[in-house]
Amino acid sequence: MQTAALVDPADVETFRRDGFVHLKGLLDADEIAGLGRAVDAAVTVRKRNDTRALADKSPYEQSFIQCQYLWEDFPDVRPLTFHPKIVGAAAALIGAEAMRLWHDQALYKEAGGRETDAHQDHPYWPINELRTLTAWIPLVEVDDETGCMGYAPGSHTGAAEYVNIFTEPGSGEALVAKQKHKPVFVPAGPGDVLFHHGLTVHLAKANRSDRTRRAYTAIYFADGCTRAAKGGHPSLDREAISVGAVIDGRATPIAWPLPDGRYPEPAPWPAAYGQSRTMERAARMGVFPTVGAT
Repeated sequence: MQTAALVDPADVETFRRDGFVHLKGLLDADEIAGLGRAVDAAVTVRKRNDTRALADKSPYEQSFIQCQYLWEDFPDVRPLTFHPKIVGAAAALIGAEAMRLWHDQALYKEAGGRETDAHQDHPYWPINELRTLTAWIPLVEVDDETGCMGYAPGSHTGAAEYVNIFTEPGSGEALVAKQKHKPVFVPAGPGDVLFHHGLTVHLAKANRSDRTRRAYTAIYFADGCTRAAKGGHPSLDREAISVGAVIDGRATPIAWPLPDGRYPEPAPWPAAYGQSRTMERAARMGVFPTVGAT
């Protein structure tokens, strides 16, 4: 039986007050170095068909290289996605007895990559309950030059607002202007984990260095959450989770505590995804696994 990671009550209080918290040294630096190599290898394979220069990409794609659901087609990444210290800490921060995975993703900001526009995560997810949070895991030292994260303290207590960061660069500026507090930027290094609530307004600086800012994230939600009526999402649609139903499919497995201490096995991606032009391109560009890869 796994137990929750030891999280200082002061850190829990900080998270619930500010909507984010920086847990320094949660993981061993040597361990994260090995796990980081697994993520690097996965990103290299996923992005093998994307040979575009940074200038040829859309503004959204210039913010970061994005590879989602890596745990599904790269088993060596699973020890990071389902790390008991990370997901146990998430459970302690959100106050849940069990946590599920929404999805994981690598977010590699290339040298010269633009800023990540301010937004809240939860408006992109069809989840009714607000018991969601993201673990942001730096695989290298991240600072003002390479593109560290910024969070607006207390913004998670406000209303949810959809921001179209995908096709409207700069659209997050209005959201930041509405907040009571300016964003706090947080440098972090390997072994640290930054957690933010699903409604916390956050952004990241541009990468002004000559090296890639390598970061990995995983989104978790409290077991028992239900599907909202808004929008579709691969984490739900792949297994036809209906509106109002509890989200408990194989695409959103229990991440903590792991049943029998074993990593979950992913669900196959339906063939219909390969027939969708949008999804086919996402798979070809490495954002999603290729249909049939699991």
